[in-house]
Amino acid sequence: MATLARPAVPALSLVLLVAAAIFLNYVDRGTVAVAAPLMKAELGLSATGFGLAVSAFFWIYAPIQLAVGWLCDRFSVYRLLAGGLALWSLSTAAMGFVGSLAGLVVLRLLLGVGESIAFPGSSKIICRHVPPTRRGIANAAVAAGIALGPALGTLAGGLITAHYGWRPMFVLFGLATLLWLAPWSAVARALPAVTDHGGGGRPPLARLVRTRALWSTSFGHFAVNYGFYFLLAWLPLYLVQQRGFSLGKMTLLATAVYAAQSAAALLLGWSCDRRVTAGRDEGAACRLLIIGGISLLGLAILGIAVAPNDEMLIAFLLLAGIGTGPCSTNLYAIAQIFAGPRAAGSYVGVQNAVGNFAGIIGPIVTGIIVDRTGSFLYAFLVAASVCGAGAFCWMFFVPRIAPLELD
Repeated sequence: MATLARPAVPALSLVLLVAAAIFLNYVDRGTVAVAAPLMKAELGLSATGFGLAVSAFFWIYAPIQLAVGWLCDRFSVYRLLAGGLALWSLSTAAMGFVGSLAGLVVLRLLLGVGESIAFPGSSKIICRHVPPTRRGIANAAVAAGIALGPALGTLAGGLITAHYGWRPMFVLFGLATLLWLAPWSAVARALPAVTDHGGGGRPPLARLVRTRALWSTSFGHFAVNYGFYFLLAWLPLYLVQQRGFSLGKMTLLATAVYAAQSAAALLLGWSCDRRVTAGRDEGAACRLLIIGGISLLGLAILGIAVAPNDEMLIAFLLLAGIGTGPCSTNLYAIAQIFAGPRAAGSYVGVQNAVGNFAGIIGPIVTGIIVDRTGSFLYAFLVAASVCGAGAFCWMFFVPRIAPLELD
């Protein structure tokens, strides 16, 4: 019995550390949104200029996913994750010294390079080390990191910014992220050499890109990201400028949204595992959860735009968090089912590349709409419409969710 129990310890440690890395990823990625109300004024940025700086992260982050996913299937994913984290943490710290839009854009590009390893790498590790009956809660832990990162980043970052300014926030968050490398190095060194099971060699990328599954899930990922990134990048600014909330109240509201997202991800991930253990089809359960989640997210975005009072606004904000929870869990769970451990890095690399073009297009579109209309209303309508198209895609265009025949 002792021999059988040993593999669970490093697997648990790996999942917790991977979730912590995703958590830190989103703390560092979201700092620019927290700093926005003060940074825009100090650096003299228009809404379009700020949208450009937010978008710059994705100019490199999205296309480089293709190469990073390929690398994860061929080299040490553990070392790649450590190197990427070191780069993104130093880029975050350096933003505390930026003095112009050009400098901010350059550092956002470097941040994108570093963070590009996060999801191909985490999916590769989960698919390699976690059995299907526990994969729901493992992906839910990653999804909780996606939610809790902005939650803590918004709460702590908002408090630091309110008392000390936005520059110390970047420096503190960036340097704190580096501490993750110590436990990760210890756990990674203890792992034996791992080879992926399943027979045959690693399938070439060309074989994956000919599948309907990859392109349909990639568009579905784009739609989820458009709604999520829209709120991540613009919600603090919207609540302060359009709704008249103080920086402190904005911080508490945004934190509550991400806390709701985290709770929904963990609860539904656990529930999915129970269904799979009871013999239910894993793919069907994941499809149902992601369709419900993105539909709720789109409805909530629309509600935030037209809420007549603060009470209704808060209700829709919490609904947005609840809807995003199962989306962030199942985006990668579905990719792992289709690809299996042999091709998880490459599959998620392509899916994440397409999905994160939402981060390139969305902030610029939103910035232009806000500058030209003086309101966020039409930007919210566009985001809600994209979520609706995504729900339609997940419902009708994604094929049966089951392992692909790649040999």
